Amino acid sequence: MNSGSFSRVGALVDPRRPVLAIWEQAGREAGQALGVQLRMIPVHREEDLEAAFATIAGDRPDALLLTADALVSMNLKRITDFVDEGALMSYGPNFGDLMRRAVSYVDKIFKGARPADLPVEQPTTFELVINLKTAKALGLTIPPSLLPRADQVIE
Repeated sequence: MNSGSFSRVGALVDPRRPVLAIWEQAGREAGQALGVQLRMIPVHREEDLEAAFATIAGDRPDALLLTADALVSMNLKRITDFVDEGALMSYGPNFGDLMRRAVSYVDKIFKGARPADLPVEQPTTFELVINLKTAKALGLTIPPSLLPRADQVIE
């Protein structure tokens, strides 16, 4: 089975994270099943981002996956500016919402709550940004039913 719309995916990953081996294996297996090649792009310091951007520009993957780690979170605006700079679209958790919820956890801990007693939460607010300029340049038509679902449309 082929994905039809893309065949290469880049993933920004921190090679020092222990879970990476499991994540990489699962990603490669899913990619093989879908006919998609997954390329891990290592970043573990902010200084690595420029090299990662150069790799992305050279490889020109059809999609980019971002892992949920501190480096990506701290540089999210810089990374997701790819959509403003010409990437087709981005979809992911609203990091402003995640940070607000994290602050509420810190507040609870400072007021005496035990971290082990606090529930683990998953993101609940996601954002979709679509760049119509890029779609036009690529000769793609974004389904009209998708546009109203976007949080931001770049025209």
